[in-house]
Amino acid sequence: MEIREPRSPRSPFGRALCAMVTPFSDDGVLDLTAAQRLAARLVTGGCEGLVLSGTTGESPTTTDAEKADLVRAVREAVDGRATVLAGIGTADTRHTRTLARQAQRAGADGLLAVTPYYSRPPQAAVEAHFRELADAVDVPVMLYDIPGRTGTRIEPETMIRLAAHPRIVAVKDCAYDLLGTQKVMAATDLAYYTGCDEYALALYALGGAGYVSTVANAVPGAFRAIVDAYDAGDTAEAARRQRLTVPLTEATMDAGLPGTVTVKALLAALGLPGGGTVRAPLLPAGPEVADGLLRAHDALVSASGTGGPSAPDTRPTPCGSR
Repeated sequence: MEIREPRSPRSPFGRALCAMVTPFSDDGVLDLTAAQRLAARLVTGGCEGLVLSGTTGESPTTTDAEKADLVRAVREAVDGRATVLAGIGTADTRHTRTLARQAQRAGADGLLAVTPYYSRPPQAAVEAHFRELADAVDVPVMLYDIPGRTGTRIEPETMIRLAAHPRIVAVKDCAYDLLGTQKVMAATDLAYYTGCDEYALALYALGGAGYVSTVANAVPGAFRAIVDAYDAGDTAEAARRQRLTVPLTEATMDAGLPGTVTVKALLAALGLPGGGTVRAPLLPAGPEVADGLLRAHDALVSASGTGGPSAPDTRPTPCGSR
C-alpha cells in the first residue's frame, strides 16, 4: 500500500493513526523487538502515525526509561514512513514536563498530553498545566480530552484559549460531546482526531483531521480504507466501510474490559506481535472473549478485504541492548 505524505495543514500527524499497544514478554519485560515488528506492520497496513504510551499503551505501568526506549525503537522501525507521537501525560505537571523533554530527545515527532487526572484541577489549572508543558518543548502537542478516565474535561472555552499557543496543534477527542467539538473546530485551527473508533468517519466528514484508533492495532487497513474512500469522494463507500468495523469495535471497546486487554487478546489469537501479556493491575482476557473477538475480526476481514493478519510483518533489525 502506498503511504500518503503524513503531514498536511488539516492533518499534521497524518490521518490514520493507531494508539499502539506496548508489547511485553511473557514475564512482563518490555519487548522492543515485538514493538518494532508491530510498528512496521501497522505502517505497512496503512497507518500514517503511531501514538505510543497512551491509555492503550499501558503508560501508567511503564517506567520513564521504558517510554523513552519505546520511542527510539519505534522511530527506528518506521524509518520516517510515519509520525511517532509519545504519550507524556501524568497527574503531576513537573513529571509531565520531564517526560515531554525526554520524549523530544528520544526523537518523538509530537506529544500526546492527557488532562491531569485524579486531583480534578479546575479549568484555570488545566490551562496552566498544558501551557507549561508546551512551553518546555519544541515539538507539537496533541491534547487528549478523555474526561471519562481523567475525571476532568478540557472545556471548549479552555480549548479555544489553548489553541493560541503555537505548539498546541491538535486534539485527541474522547469527550463524546460532538456539539462542543464543533464549537472548538469552528473557532480554532486545531486538528481534531477522534479517539473513538465509531466516530472515525463522522468527525472526519465534519472537517476533522482523522482518527487515533485502538482497534487498528489488529485491522489497520480497515480503518485506513474509511478515510481513503471519503477523500476519493465516495462517501457511500466510506459509510459502508465504517459500518463494517462496528461489530469488532463493539467487541473490543464495549466488552467490559479495557481496550488494551481485548486488543492484546486478539493480536495473540492472530499470532501477531504485541499480543498477550498485560501488566497488573490488568489481567488477560479469557478464551471466550478471545474467541468472540476472533469471530468479529474474521467477519470484518472477509467483508472488507482489508486489515487481515496476512499483511506483511516486516522485521527490522532488533534494538540490541535497548
